[in-house]
Amino acid sequence: MTDPKNYLPIFPLNLVVFPTEDLNLHIFEPRYKQLIADCFEQDLPFGIPPYINDKIKSIGTQLKVVSIEKKYPDGKMDIKTKAFGLFQIINIDERAPGKLYSRAEVKYLDYDEIANPDINRNILSLLKRLFECLNLKRKLPEDLSFSSYAIAKLVGFSLEQEFEFLRTPEEHIRQTIMLRHLEQMIPAVENMEKIRKQAQMNGHFRDIIPPNV
Repeated sequence: MTDPKNYLPIFPLNLVVFPTEDLNLHIFEPRYKQLIADCFEQDLPFGIPPYINDKIKSIGTQLKVVSIEKKYPDGKMDIKTKAFGLFQIINIDERAPGKLYSRAEVKYLDYDEIANPDINRNILSLLKRLFECLNLKRKLPEDLSFSSYAIAKLVGFSLEQEFEFLRTPEEHIRQTIMLRHLEQMIPAVENMEKIRKQAQMNGHFRDIIPPNV
């Protein structure tokens, strides 16, 4: 007999959630209003497997409902959640017993969060360079022991890249993936910024010092 603890209510969404991520959601579908109410009242986790290219991916993230910030007269809710772990789907039941929402039989996955501080230092340096180019202000970790999952939403991954990053359990490999991504991305962004500035100067009088030749 399957251990009931290996079942999770699931809430497929067209996004990737990383462990430690804080996620705010507006809940409006009846099945998910029921799911969130059950999980909050019983202090149970639920799972978000990414829904990408019309398919539920086999690896997802566990979340806990931290608070229900607002309830609307029609039962809709604004909630705060916290992600904390990964799972792999073994099988999906279209309906949990007596419920509107689905559940999945899952295997809980281990993942490494022990980072190399030197690589993290290089990652932060590149991120700051990227943000300066984009004229963005974002708070970055000060402690170099942070997990790459903690900043994965900041580096410009596509949805598919985020999923591949999520399913990589080794921190040193994730760090390498992130570092290479930034090294490839930043020159392209800087070139686009150069083009933008050149376009803005079109038609303006420019004071250019000629070379001494």
